Amino acid sequence: MWRTLTCTLTAGGSAASSRLSMEGPASPARAPGALPYYVAFSQLLGLIVVAMTGAWLGMYRGGIAWESALQFNVHPLCMIIGLVFLQGDALLVYRVFRNEAKRTTKVLHGLLHVFAFVIALVGLVAVFEHHRKKGYADLYSLHSWCGILVFALFFAQWLVGFSFFLFPGASFSLRSRYRPQHVFFGAAIFLLSVATALLGLKEALLFELGTKYSMFEPEGVLANVLGLLLATFATVILYILTRADWKRPLQAEEQALSMDFKTLTEGDSPSSQ
Repeated sequence: MWRTLTCTLTAGGSAASSRLSMEGPASPARAPGALPYYVAFSQLLGLIVVAMTGAWLGMYRGGIAWESALQFNVHPLCMIIGLVFLQGDALLVYRVFRNEAKRTTKVLHGLLHVFAFVIALVGLVAVFEHHRKKGYADLYSLHSWCGILVFALFFAQWLVGFSFFLFPGASFSLRSRYRPQHVFFGAAIFLLSVATALLGLKEALLFELGTKYSMFEPEGVLANVLGLLLATFATVILYILTRADWKRPLQAEEQALSMDFKTLTEGDSPSSQ
């Protein structure tokens, strides 16, 4: 049986290679006309969100420091940088780097998630440390529950993605079956991260401003604008991801693997189609 599969794979691979060589080397696919503008807009929004978060913390919350009462302020800044901005950029890797080798793109996608995880972990440690020093209760609010859920899902998604797509051993068929779930949960976790950030922003305003929040205090207005920018950033990222015509085109080696997989699963030869 294994001999038959090997012969089939070899024949399929030869047929696929012959077809690709007859068609000539694939020219680099050009990015769709509007895609670079949407990507640039998303990056501008993301940088504005990070800068505005820093400005809010600096102007109205005293700034950022680890060994002081300002340690809490490390939390929102790290979460915005890690679980919102960098996670969003990681999702765009396969739209931006369209002609690079697939493994290079995978590594970059995974590394951005690692950076996002490390920065978010710093933010998580900061808030727990602050609560411990002040004697505050942990994990009682909806924001904190959502935050722990997002962090756990993010870590699990990275581990499973690494096991399937970067760690050698997962079969091509297994990767193909899992890929739709990986894509879906990646986008879902990103949206949950943004929603959790909005909950935390609202919670921080209510704790600090109380009833003054309804009086259009400057801090409240700034934070509301920040919230709208967060929602807009998420919307632009999601729009780029859901445009089917903006997906990364298959490279020559990916087409050959796809043909071989079809040969093994359907029992026909690519050259007979």
